[in-house]
Amino acid sequence: MWRIGLTYDLRTEYLAAGYTEEQTAELDRPETIDAIAEAIESLGHQVERIGSARRLIERLAEGQRWDLVFNFAEGIQGRARESQVPCILDVFGIPYTFSDPLVMAICLDKWLAKLVLRQAGLPTPDFVLVERPEQAAAIQMEFPLFVKPAAEGTGKGISPASIVEDQASLVARCEELLERFGQPVLVETYLPGREFTVGLVGTGSDAWVLGTLEIRLRPTAEPNVYSYQNKEYCEERVDYLFVRPEEDPVVAEAEQIALAAWRLLGCRDAGRLDLRCDTEGRPQFLEANPLAGLHPTHSDLPMICSARGIPYQQLIDWIIQSAAQRIKPAQAHCQPLPVG
Repeated sequence: MWRIGLTYDLRTEYLAAGYTEEQTAELDRPETIDAIAEAIESLGHQVERIGSARRLIERLAEGQRWDLVFNFAEGIQGRARESQVPCILDVFGIPYTFSDPLVMAICLDKWLAKLVLRQAGLPTPDFVLVERPEQAAAIQMEFPLFVKPAAEGTGKGISPASIVEDQASLVARCEELLERFGQPVLVETYLPGREFTVGLVGTGSDAWVLGTLEIRLRPTAEPNVYSYQNKEYCEERVDYLFVRPEEDPVVAEAEQIALAAWRLLGCRDAGRLDLRCDTEGRPQFLEANPLAGLHPTHSDLPMICSARGIPYQQLIDWIIQSAAQRIKPAQAHCQPLPVG
């Protein structure tokens, strides 16, 4: 039995502190944290709920340590917010689930992730980063284009207006997002084809594809885009279809790209990659999510498990067992070096 700490950010706590619905969209519901804790305990481990990065710091300052931390903390601000808890745990030599600080930061910054994968030769739509409105006016790419914040998740900043058909609309949309989110904007070639999210489990050469969901918008959804609103109201607006590579060569290609990207980026334990097809039906990498949602019925990874008849507890066990490979008993409870 291990003593496992659980880090997380509850949406309800940040809403109570004055943050908006959109600002907290990536954060988790209490039932998700309850489900993770119950699954870990059912595997025979002891769970200690820690909470946010600030609370982790407080607990560490009190001298508390854990054999492993199940890190599910998204952070609330900064381009490297998903790296904050992993950074703290690295300082104290405490192993944790999911990716390390560098991988978390690169994947959250969609521009950097696409740079890495394009350099490696994996397919991704053409793109450019916009940091000032005048840069948008100088872009010379074929329309339509797609515009979104460079370092957000859960569809934040994405709506039907993200698809722009001319230079004036491009400049206006970039200006709006630069002001609204205070971060660079990613402009890429719009892909009109099928959209997939591919779930993966494991690390490095041991990583494997869990399965793939095809995302299909219903007539009630905002059209042509997997938007923030469509994600918020996915039960009424979106169909998630489990698709099999042995029955569909496009799915097989998407899974091959996803697995290669997962390994190249250095992602660990479990997560998702999103892809969409171009005008010729070829899958293209969009973004990586190394800290994917784990709500037992509404998040994509558990939904893939359900489609395959895999219990939620098994998914959590796979994540823990993958992370356990990084546990070094001699280092697990090391004290930090003295200052001065």
